[in-house]
Amino acid sequence: MEKNDGNDLVPSKLTFEDLKKVNQYGMEYWSARDLQPSLGYSKWQRFENAIEKAIESCRQSGNDPKHHFTGAGKPIPGGKGSSQVVEDYHLSRFACYLIAQNGDPRKPEIANAQKYFAIQTRRQELSDAAIADLERLELRKQTSQDFKALSGAARDAGVQNKMFGIFHDAGYKGLYGGLGSDAIKARKGIDPKEQLMDRMDRTELAANQFRMTQTREKLKREGIKNQRDAIEAHETVGKEVRAAISKIGGTPPENIPPAEHIKKVEKR
Repeated sequence: MEKNDGNDLVPSKLTFEDLKKVNQYGMEYWSARDLQPSLGYSKWQRFENAIEKAIESCRQSGNDPKHHFTGAGKPIPGGKGSSQVVEDYHLSRFACYLIAQNGDPRKPEIANAQKYFAIQTRRQELSDAAIADLERLELRKQTSQDFKALSGAARDAGVQNKMFGIFHDAGYKGLYGGLGSDAIKARKGIDPKEQLMDRMDRTELAANQFRMTQTREKLKREGIKNQRDAIEAHETVGKEVRAAISKIGGTPPENIPPAEHIKKVEKR
């Protein structure tokens, strides 16, 4: 019995990944005939029963079995150089998972296979979560830069330092249906001392980034050099972004729940 290194479906010389094949289109697949002994089935008929259950499970989950279970023939060498073509299936990774889930749970090989796929699924979940964290961190960094750039554009447009709070709040009011920064925090239950953008998820950050970049372009394009006009322009752009979100059926930003603080994401 071979040592299980965490990549084996069963205690076997060949791991699940070792059995993988690649077709002419670069797509991975597994031969059911190759997989059969690794899952503890000595008879094809019994293993085929597990495959049929997996096909039905695939159908019930809303997936097209044709995309995951492809009928194929496998040549088996015979005597005197002859060969016999036997029934086989080319299986996707998802199909292999379904076969393991629908196999005989009394077989240790099946139990091991189910454990393997559970681990792989968890790894993928963790990987997806890490990608989401990195995307949010990068977007938060960009919005910080855009905020500074907009402040510079506002100064060039005639906004005085003492009016910067009102200028930036005008953009929030346009985008958030009349709510300024403090009102947004109160609505979402965010500590008044926290920076609002530190508690925005990717969708909300992206909307605010678009608001800021478009306001900066508008101030420059229209040559605005008046403090009042600059504040009005910022609120107008906020309203336009809000209208676009509404038109495509998006969630109003004031209704998006607060995200985990960005510092916790960065630490993780």
